[in-house]
Amino acid sequence: MGMYPQLEPEWVDEVLLAGPAEDVCLHLDRPVSRAELRRLVAERQRVLADAGLRRGGSVALNLAPSLAFITNLLASWRIGAQASLLDHRLTQYEVDVALQRLLPQVVVSAEHSTGGPLRGFAEITERVTGYPGQAAATTHSVIQLSSGSTGPSKLIARDAANLVEEIKRYTLIDGVPRGGERIVSLASMVHVLGLVGGLLYGLHAGVILTIPSRMTADGILSTVAAGSEPTTLLGVPQLTGMTTGGELVRAQVHETFVDRYGVRLGNMYGMTEVGVIATDLFGEHRPAVLPAPGLSVRENGGELHVSVPVSPYLGDQDPSRWSDGWLHTRDAGTVDPDTGLFRVLGRRDSQVSVGGLKVDLTEVEHMLAALPEVAGAVVVYESAIEAYLVLADGAEASAVEREITTRLAAYKRPRRLHVVEQLPRTATGKLVRNQAVLRVLGPREPADDVGQAVVSNNSLPER
Repeated sequence: MGMYPQLEPEWVDEVLLAGPAEDVCLHLDRPVSRAELRRLVAERQRVLADAGLRRGGSVALNLAPSLAFITNLLASWRIGAQASLLDHRLTQYEVDVALQRLLPQVVVSAEHSTGGPLRGFAEITERVTGYPGQAAATTHSVIQLSSGSTGPSKLIARDAANLVEEIKRYTLIDGVPRGGERIVSLASMVHVLGLVGGLLYGLHAGVILTIPSRMTADGILSTVAAGSEPTTLLGVPQLTGMTTGGELVRAQVHETFVDRYGVRLGNMYGMTEVGVIATDLFGEHRPAVLPAPGLSVRENGGELHVSVPVSPYLGDQDPSRWSDGWLHTRDAGTVDPDTGLFRVLGRRDSQVSVGGLKVDLTEVEHMLAALPEVAGAVVVYESAIEAYLVLADGAEASAVEREITTRLAAYKRPRRLHVVEQLPRTATGKLVRNQAVLRVLGPREPADDVGQAVVSNNSLPER
């Protein structure tokens, strides 16, 4: 389908499960060899087949990070079915809405789970149930939901050949872990970095994928210390350095980290639609990044476009998101025509016009977040610039207002400050900038200027 060749289900054995039987490939509460993983996948394949899942069928996995998630995913692909991945942190209402959009034939969820909010993985007994859905309408292997940080989640589909292409892309990037090393993953396998950059690449390259038993500082450090192999932390830091993704890293954060720990801070840029797009794992080009092998990035009207042969979106095709082999990232940026290096300047919708003057909301947000009085900030624009702030312990909004008047030109200043207890985040930890969501955090009384802050004790719990 499209420009990617359709791969047979055997790709799972050839690309992911091949290798010496005795080699350890996973480590959750215990090491798992390739021979054991192959056996567990075969067992789940029989269970799913008994539930009616067939080649060309559709299944939804609603499981926490676990050996159960891994084996059910690989078993589904080995059958030749299409797997939709639902984040286990979604509410039941959100799961029901997603299932109504996805219409799978089979749903795999947790009958019993030992996991908790600080657990890195769970021990799960699966429940396999039928759902009044339909066979897969396309030959895509996986469907993921976008983060929904700026609006409703999109359904993003990738076929097996596209996944294999990204796996091979990782093998060509200087600085990623190699066979015999370890990845300690802090990234959810439901989402693209943890799925491809962690699980699939690790299985293919012979890198041991390890998940901490507890996602606390002590739990992560003890997991790192438990192995003698060179180790990379995926999702937040890297042991001999740190690789970040998800949100733009402020210059102050970069400088503070390097000064304190004396190690490099690298960067990775990617999207669910295509996976890894560019990297600077050694911090050589900061603040620019270099396109990953096989990808081209161009600047078109101030927006970054990435070469993607076929649209990753299901349903009606929106030419403002993808057209003529180019994914429109909605990120603002610049590309050096000589080196191909490019800079990500923030969301394109973060650049607004105030009184005929251009304002970059990312600049305003980073300025606020860097203040010692501010623990978190989101800046949005509708009829005026507004900021939602979480104050540091003991801080007052008046101190923030004073700093704003000295650090920002008048036209850049937020007209309203909303002080809240907590900023909403997506299931992957991204800050939500959807104004409809932010409005429920507190009242929106009018303010003539930044001299009045709207203080609210309401907060939206993390999703």
